[in-house]
Amino acid sequence: MCGITGVLYADASRPVDHRNLQNMGRALAHRGPDAEGYWSEPGIGLGHRRLSIIDLSTGDQPMANEDNTLHVVFNGEIYNYGEIRERLIAKGHRFRTTSDTEVLLHLYEEEQTGLLSRLRGMFAFALWDSRNRTLLLARDHVGIKPLYIYRDEHVLLFASEPKAFFAYPGIELSLDPTALDQYLAFGVTCGTRSIFKRVEKLAPAHALTVSSRTLAASARRYWSLTPQAAAPRSEEGWIDAIRHKVTEAVRLTTIADVPVGAFLSGGVDSSVVVSTAAAMQSSPLRTFSMGFEDEAFSELPRARAVADRYGTAHHEEIVHADAAELLELLTRFYDEPFADSSALPTFLVSRMASRHVKVALSGDGGDEAFGGYARYGHDLREASLRRRLPTTLRRGPIAAAAAVWPRADWLPRVLRAQTLLTNLSLDPAEAYANTLMTCRDPIRRRLLSGDVRATLRGERVEGPILDAYAAVSGGDPLAAMIAADIAVTLPDDYLVKVDRASMANGLEARPPLLDHELLELAAAMPSTLKIRGGRTKYAFRRAFEREIPQQVLEGPKHGFEVPVDTWLRGPLRPVFESAVLSPQAPISALVDQQYAGSLYKAHLAGTSRHGQVLWTLLVLARWAERYLSHTATSLRSA
Repeated sequence: MCGITGVLYADASRPVDHRNLQNMGRALAHRGPDAEGYWSEPGIGLGHRRLSIIDLSTGDQPMANEDNTLHVVFNGEIYNYGEIRERLIAKGHRFRTTSDTEVLLHLYEEEQTGLLSRLRGMFAFALWDSRNRTLLLARDHVGIKPLYIYRDEHVLLFASEPKAFFAYPGIELSLDPTALDQYLAFGVTCGTRSIFKRVEKLAPAHALTVSSRTLAASARRYWSLTPQAAAPRSEEGWIDAIRHKVTEAVRLTTIADVPVGAFLSGGVDSSVVVSTAAAMQSSPLRTFSMGFEDEAFSELPRARAVADRYGTAHHEEIVHADAAELLELLTRFYDEPFADSSALPTFLVSRMASRHVKVALSGDGGDEAFGGYARYGHDLREASLRRRLPTTLRRGPIAAAAAVWPRADWLPRVLRAQTLLTNLSLDPAEAYANTLMTCRDPIRRRLLSGDVRATLRGERVEGPILDAYAAVSGGDPLAAMIAADIAVTLPDDYLVKVDRASMANGLEARPPLLDHELLELAAAMPSTLKIRGGRTKYAFRRAFEREIPQQVLEGPKHGFEVPVDTWLRGPLRPVFESAVLSPQAPISALVDQQYAGSLYKAHLAGTSRHGQVLWTLLVLARWAERYLSHTATSLRSA
């Protein structure tokens, strides 16, 4: 687990200034506190910050092959590197290290870009081939590890986090208004877009090959997760297959030359990972949990039940309202505005775990793979009703009713008539995108300042979700929703959250349930085994019902939510009023403060519940204080 960065010039003879390369690398020092390394030749430079997990003594990077024609910088872990290494040795390859990084070099010698189909793990890497002067950039199957790219006509820069680009002189970064609109809608930027113009994310399961002459080349997809008909299996056969593949994925992700622990939220997914990993350890597995003073948000009792059952060395802490002081710290590590409030407890549990281990397993991915979100059930019921309604009725009277129906965000979703009516009036993909939005029109449009609205070009913020949903054929709405989450929500929200929080604390987080072979198995499984009779993750729960305490298996799903509604009415009130509503606040260039103030007033009075929208504004305000210059489009280094 590391931070990688580099530069490729359009002028292949241009020397690389090592000071610039080092400054970019040192901007990522938190991702790799154990070592740093740099390499360059005319036209190309690579930088690396290392967090030592495998091959502690000889795995430093950038790493070269025997004749120095290939150089690589790598972030992540290749879990099947041992198996690949043995095959390569049998073919005559000679290794100088025992690291998974060197496997990439020798595998590339054999298969060039075809190496990506052999890898099982989480990764982002850059490999320079001096024989044909090409740079290969690649990102893992589901986007566990990040990779950002800046391009103009003179240079391509890449890095694990955008902050490295601010350390490179002579480039100008400005704000992307469409990305800002997208951020307000979803709390994150989605797809390949970032908040910075000219800065793109390399999409999951994509590779980009560029040279000095082809800096503007397009990335290509090397893997797709598409539901496919599987060989007939009984229900018990599917359950056995799930147990086998989960066990295999956990075993692979525990490979390390340093201590391995696990996050334990008290939910089903992390409990399955802990129960499986604990059975493989010769000493007690170390587990880490965060709870809240408000018991409605805390799962500590269930986490303790799992820890007690498996005799783990358990550690836990409580998140207090003053943890919101971490907001400035999170702004520094996340670079883009990031409004998933669970980033706070994720940062804190990562900090706690980093005092004891260098690797922590997580339960991320179980909900997406096996149908665990309550919203799936809601949207399936809406889809069933939508199919029975004539299009003219949905597009006409129902759409009109949705436009005038009063909002009732304080009610459970099943009682929110406006959400129901709106979703019924939309096509299935649009309805699911609407479900995922935390700030919808007309509120979002009124929140944006007039200057920002004037620069928008009519691009649909939900485009990446619509594309992922539409890619699933066969009329299975659950499969399409899962596909949208795995393509967008997972890599742009949940995995960003964990990556930044863990790496900020020198910790490697590994999600076994996101093993791409396990995801392929889950995608082939009938949707009726994912949600049955309103019960989410039906087959997954059955697969581990003997290992997981009943209170965990059947308890309500909490997630890792923070009580932002309460905090905004109490301890965060002065912070919000200063950062968001003050006329001198930098956010004033981006949002209509008068309208924001009216939403806040209604929230304080309890006549409306706008906690998530207001938190989104607060995070944006803190981000603007760090990055925004005197105009709404000019950015400065933090």
